[in-house]
Amino acid sequence: MAFDYKKEYKEFYMPKNKPSIVEVPPMNYIAVRGKGNPNAEDSEYKQSIGLLYGIAFTIKMSKKGNHQIDGYFDYVVPPLEGFWWQNNVKGIDYSRKEDFNFISMIRLPDFVTKVDFAWAIEEAAKKKKEDFSKVEFLTYDEGLCVQCMHIGSYDDEPVTVEMMHNFMTAEGYELDITDKRFHHEIYLSDARRVAPEKLKTVIRHPVKKI
Repeated sequence: MAFDYKKEYKEFYMPKNKPSIVEVPPMNYIAVRGKGNPNAEDSEYKQSIGLLYGIAFTIKMSKKGNHQIDGYFDYVVPPLEGFWWQNNVKGIDYSRKEDFNFISMIRLPDFVTKVDFAWAIEEAAKKKKEDFSKVEFLTYDEGLCVQCMHIGSYDDEPVTVEMMHNFMTAEGYELDITDKRFHHEIYLSDARRVAPEKLKTVIRHPVKKI
């Protein structure tokens, strides 16, 4: 059976649909940065997803080629994630999607080194005849957060976010969104195949103890 991060680390990928506090350890990601409305046709965000999966599957399928990665084990490619922010806004203003900045990400297995990553960039560019120079190896230590499973449309997230913030305040925490700590979403559903009211998204916000 292939190792599935969602099942093995349920505390990070499968929280309940009520808020909880979680300590997230440092993780490595395939990452692409960009700006603009993610829903726009030919948006930077949509382009970023193609780049991410190009590298994710190059690494996953490396077992069949000449580049054998030390410590490799078979695994399910982890879900798509995203950090989102807007300049001069603490939190997210959902009415101003054109002002979004994002880092689009997919978690990397720990056995993938920067050398392996550089190989994957070169290999994908060669095979797909595409420019992968925007893709980076990102190590991120997220730390203390409040999170919740949101079920429904992305535009309905403010209801879940308000519930999260009420919970964190009651538990003695305050929001700690900064220029280094972001609104975080983990996408467990494929929006192209799942009805909006059934979409599952983990929403995570950084917090600190009051």
